[in-house]
Amino acid sequence: MMTGRDSGHPDVAGGLARHIPVLVRPVVEHLSIRAGGVYVDGTFGAGGYARAVLAAADCRVLAVDRDQSAVARAADLVDQFGGRLTVAEGRFSALDEIAASFGIEAVDGVALDLGVSSMQLDTAERGFSFRLDGPLDMRMEARGPTAADVIAAASERTLADIIFMLGEERHARAVARAIVRARDEGPIRTTAALADIVARVVRARPGDIHPATRTFQALRLFVNDELGELARGLLAAERILRPGGRLVVVSFHSLEDRMVKTFLVARAGSRAGSRHLPQAAPRPASFAILTKRPIGPDEVEATANPRARSAKLRAAERTAAPVDPADQPTPPPLPALADVLRKG
Repeated sequence: MMTGRDSGHPDVAGGLARHIPVLVRPVVEHLSIRAGGVYVDGTFGAGGYARAVLAAADCRVLAVDRDQSAVARAADLVDQFGGRLTVAEGRFSALDEIAASFGIEAVDGVALDLGVSSMQLDTAERGFSFRLDGPLDMRMEARGPTAADVIAAASERTLADIIFMLGEERHARAVARAIVRARDEGPIRTTAALADIVARVVRARPGDIHPATRTFQALRLFVNDELGELARGLLAAERILRPGGRLVVVSFHSLEDRMVKTFLVARAGSRAGSRHLPQAAPRPASFAILTKRPIGPDEVEATANPRARSAKLRAAERTAAPVDPADQPTPPPLPALADVLRKG
């Protein structure tokens, strides 16, 4: 699967790194792969997880990726596994619909590896990295508005909200002011230009992450609606997993991990109705949590792959309870991308 997910470490900001799948062994173990099973790799990337799942048993994998370049690179791997691997372009938020298009109604496992891949970070023209100067793009798909479009159109207040909520940047207001002042003098079109603007107002001490790390994370999450995708993807996984099927999610920063944890806790508990209404029967749990605490990389993996250091794996097993529309996961309350471009 994808490696080098955005962890907030300096190397994630754009240093080149070899593709190394993160937490492969615990992912495979928690999927509890069996012969004849059907599994979904919702973030295919370079195919690391799909390859490991197919090697574990005589099973099938449906791999999904919204990045057209990742799908295009999959041909050799598809041939290698002789019909056991199918790769489809699409978003994992629609993984149940994509599966249905291939005649798959239920699956035995879903794996999601969140964030951005090393291949995306290490390609300058994709615009994810501030250490490789390139166009300020950041799109996981080759369509739709870019980060440069957001920078050009969003109001100072909206920029500050995006950078604070999605980047957890405490200097968000100062960064937004600096961006607006700079764009008044001319368009901000490159990663280096934006990184320089941020570095003027966010000071870093030796050993700290690069000053622009959180701002770049925020813009990337916003441009790709990554937290909205995660919220919808968790619900899609709940719909398509058969009883006993496993959900395994690897996240790389606190916003993602918090959303996954909140979703699983809500789905695993006996959720009573409102105290202001007549008492309703407890809702049956749709998931049983398998990881009381998130699993991180061991020392060997963290040393070999610094980008894995902040990885957290959470896993749960689907019960026979019906899908419950209550307690839907919600991303931070930000305006839609289209509204930002339209209203500024």
